[in-house]
Amino acid sequence: MSKKTRKKSPKSRSGKATRAPSKTSAKKPAATTRKATAKKSVKRAAKKPRDAAARASHKAPSKKLKSPAPAESTPRAAAESKATAATARIAGGNPDTSPTRKAALAEGDRAPAFRLPRDGGEAVSLADFSGRKLVLFFYPRADTPGCTKEAIDFTRLADTFAASQTAVLGVSADPIKAQEAFRDKHQLSVPLVSDETHEMLEAYGAWGEKSMYGRTFLGILRTTVLIGADGRIARIWRHVKVDGHADDVLAAAQAL
Repeated sequence: MSKKTRKKSPKSRSGKATRAPSKTSAKKPAATTRKATAKKSVKRAAKKPRDAAARASHKAPSKKLKSPAPAESTPRAAAESKATAATARIAGGNPDTSPTRKAALAEGDRAPAFRLPRDGGEAVSLADFSGRKLVLFFYPRADTPGCTKEAIDFTRLADTFAASQTAVLGVSADPIKAQEAFRDKHQLSVPLVSDETHEMLEAYGAWGEKSMYGRTFLGILRTTVLIGADGRIARIWRHVKVDGHADDVLAAAQAL
């Protein structure tokens, strides 16, 4: 092939000769591309910290939303709640939500007022004995062996109590009909009071937890209270043993 033939440039379809790109013109696009790529890399690198911070700030709230389960949902808290409710029922019949519990009746306190039905269909109240000494003996159940002996002993000493200006009342949660049957069967002369709602029993600390034959339950705690003529508690006997108890109470009333 001759030099003339090699120097001729191919013609395009339009008939014009097409120039081959020079080395300088071919390098420019490559340099431009590298610069553009470098700029994009810089931009991406600059964005990464912001993106990381954005992702961290986006995830942060989700962590705050996680909170421990309420204490009430745990088995231990549920058990403690039940134990608290049970203790409150023993003390007053209903759960006590107040921060402090009422103190137990003590000697020197003013006697809690009451008005309840008694055998014979009448009502009796603390005000009926104003200016006189009063003995309240709380017994668990009418016509049971221990309660029968206690009521008979107080009946036996009724005249001696009256001579010392002291009245005597027997109190239980039995209904009036049961009290009257108890009175008639054993010829009791002391009035028998019925507190079926346990309000008076609770007020005088004669209602609480008991156990018998391995079973625990709520009931009347055998208790006796001596109230002075001034209306204040002079003496309290708790967990009473029946034998000789009425004589001990009489001695305390005579000494008052």
